[in-house]
Amino acid sequence: MEVTISDHEAHVPDTALAALREQLGELQLPQLAHGRRAIILFEGPEGSGKSAALRQLAAAFDPCHYAVHHAAYDRREASHGHWLAPFWAQLPGAGSTSLFFRSWYRRVLDDRILGRIDEDMVPRAFDEINEFEAQQRDYGTLIVKLYFDVGVEVQRERLEQRLANPWHQPRRDEPVSVADPAYAHAFAELKANSDTRWSPWKIIDANDERRAALRALEAIADGWSKAMPLEPPHLADASNRVA
Repeated sequence: MEVTISDHEAHVPDTALAALREQLGELQLPQLAHGRRAIILFEGPEGSGKSAALRQLAAAFDPCHYAVHHAAYDRREASHGHWLAPFWAQLPGAGSTSLFFRSWYRRVLDDRILGRIDEDMVPRAFDEINEFEAQQRDYGTLIVKLYFDVGVEVQRERLEQRLANPWHQPRRDEPVSVADPAYAHAFAELKANSDTRWSPWKIIDANDERRAALRALEAIADGWSKAMPLEPPHLADASNRVA
């Protein structure tokens, strides 16, 4: 019997996602109290379930303290100066989180696969990305990088469903297909060149959309619980004075 995506997704109960949303809401409190910055990347090809996971996270966090940035291709990019300049302007302030739906990795994924940049520019782009992320971590910013990895048939089915929706806005460019050998090559190099000690990737199996959202929230909660202080600022200051 053919198993549909929705059949798989039914195996993830709403209670599990609700519990994680509540946990993340609580974990946001020490971030706000201590003025810590955070960045979360939602990366992966179209049809990989990034939006579903982002909606779950958005329902967990206080909306006054995060901003969502969609890193779409801009043909006027060259007029902005350095290609990373728009992302510098979108970095979070104290106590805030920047959520990137796609990110600076578009440079070494879509732009590379679709021939928007020359191959000899790719190594430099990886170097600039790693330096950019290292600077954020040196500044005390938590970075959680999520990559939603989806299979060929699942991506095809989801994109077909999207096209069947009369409210769907057609793209100027065809979405990158995970069946394209150029995608497999770019994805392999992404993992090899940007899975750093200070900013590792969390690869999410996204063939089951609801389970992928669950795994994404778990990864974010794990990162938050390790990076954020455990005590309120006044108690932490008192402990430091005694020490």
